[in-house]
Amino acid sequence: MKKLLSLFLLFVVVQLSNGQTKKYDIVIYGGTSAGVAAAIQSSRMGKSVVLIEPTNRIGGLTTGGLGQTDIGNKQAIGGISREFYENIKKYYDDPNNWKWEKKSDYMDGGQTRTEDGEASMWTFEPSAALSVYKTMMDKEKIKMVYNERLNRASGVKKVNGEIESITMESGKTFKGKVFLDTTYEGDLMAAAGVSYTVGRESNEEYGETLNGVQANSINRALTGFVSKNAFNHNFIPGVDPYVVKGDPSSGLLPNVNEKPGLESEGDKKIQAYCFRMCLTDHPDNRIPFQKPSNYDEINYELLFRNYEARKGPIREMYSYGNSLLPWINSSMPNRKTDTNNKFGFSTDYIGRNYDYPEASYAEREKIIEDHRNYQMGLMWTLANHPRIPEEVRKEASRWGTTKDEFERADGWQQQLYIREARRMISDYVMTQHNCEGLKVAEDAIGMAAYGMDSHNVQRYVDANDYVQNEGNVEAHGFKPYPISYRSLVPKKEECKNLIVPVCVSSTHIAFGSIRMEPVFMVLGQTAATAAALAIDGKSDVQEVQYPILRDRLLKDGQRIK
Repeated sequence: MKKLLSLFLLFVVVQLSNGQTKKYDIVIYGGTSAGVAAAIQSSRMGKSVVLIEPTNRIGGLTTGGLGQTDIGNKQAIGGISREFYENIKKYYDDPNNWKWEKKSDYMDGGQTRTEDGEASMWTFEPSAALSVYKTMMDKEKIKMVYNERLNRASGVKKVNGEIESITMESGKTFKGKVFLDTTYEGDLMAAAGVSYTVGRESNEEYGETLNGVQANSINRALTGFVSKNAFNHNFIPGVDPYVVKGDPSSGLLPNVNEKPGLESEGDKKIQAYCFRMCLTDHPDNRIPFQKPSNYDEINYELLFRNYEARKGPIREMYSYGNSLLPWINSSMPNRKTDTNNKFGFSTDYIGRNYDYPEASYAEREKIIEDHRNYQMGLMWTLANHPRIPEEVRKEASRWGTTKDEFERADGWQQQLYIREARRMISDYVMTQHNCEGLKVAEDAIGMAAYGMDSHNVQRYVDANDYVQNEGNVEAHGFKPYPISYRSLVPKKEECKNLIVPVCVSSTHIAFGSIRMEPVFMVLGQTAATAAALAIDGKSDVQEVQYPILRDRLLKDGQRIK
């Protein structure tokens, strides 16, 4: 009798354990745009797939406020990525999706302008992107799991150089044949013991010219295009960095460094983060900017001094701008915006994200909240503070967050713009030479087309005792270039069944070009395709036959040259 009872209890334990462990062909961790595209492609290739998202919302930045799509060249976008933008067009072709303005009144512009007769649309509300993604996924066989975070300390089980399973903080375990890390942070990659880096390489390390500290001037790179490193998004001359003007002994204002470091040398600093705000000027949908409870105006002293240091009209403060406000308000449908950083003191919270890539979940939440409070305070300051010029306050007060986009009552999103975190180091590192076309990947699996773009990394005191920003690089003028498959897979000796389509193997400055949402979708689709081929061929992901991968990508509409 006791023996039967023991066997029964063992059976119960096994069944409970099985209930906590799920098995799939492809396990995708991270519901970013890359993760969504990867899940769709996995299903289309007949593989069982689970998409695990640590929060309650899929889509990353694409559904988190970045509706002004950074493209570079539309012709470089194919496959599921282009399909998404075509579905955005279909979404807005429905009159029912125009609530706050008429479709005929909406005007897009710049690189994202939808031309007459074009099948795609490149600007959108966060809610529209979310709706389109869900519609695309609903047509596939995808297991969607929300609010599950990887146990980064001990949640990755590896056997003979392969990931066997990953376990969440909740205890849920997912087994798979191939795993994809589609997070912005590279958490699965890091927990699996794959080599990576954080920060800027020196120019010497890979023979580049636009990496490392970029404090001095306008550089001209090898192919003849101009990079305005220290010019854009900086303070006007004469802004004092000290708490008491002219008195170094009073200390530096918040987030200002004494020195920037040696020119072209590497460091562990990363380009600034911000929230890509979805604002509106429609009175029925607008939430006025609110003053955060921990507001401290010393955090905006540099903003005040920047306006006060001007010599003429506000619109003439910068030779490369004509704006009252230090932000870019790009028009989205329904009288909304994608609002981004612009000028010397803006939405980028420079210097306050250095710890984010390696931080614990709790520490990251504090960093996110700190960024949100800073940006909330900035918006309130521009709209209300008496040291802000009246014409600026009047313009800023027209705007506010939206009532109908995000779950938070204050209209702010959860998704912070993680422009850069960890970057894998594999057998092939994408560099500035790839961007310039001086080096061409022979195993192309998608194209990048945007300029090498780094936001500022730090603030420092220059030789004249004025404050300056450092790290901005805007290097444009080159053609779309191929991304190597080898930059998506780890070194074979480190992990044989993991693909990393977001935190790809690249230098800081090359990642500044690759890191665009349409490209992440392209790379996510590629990762899923390679994963399916590795499963079918019973091979490591490093051993997937490139001609077979290339042919399948082309068949599925991917553009690789």
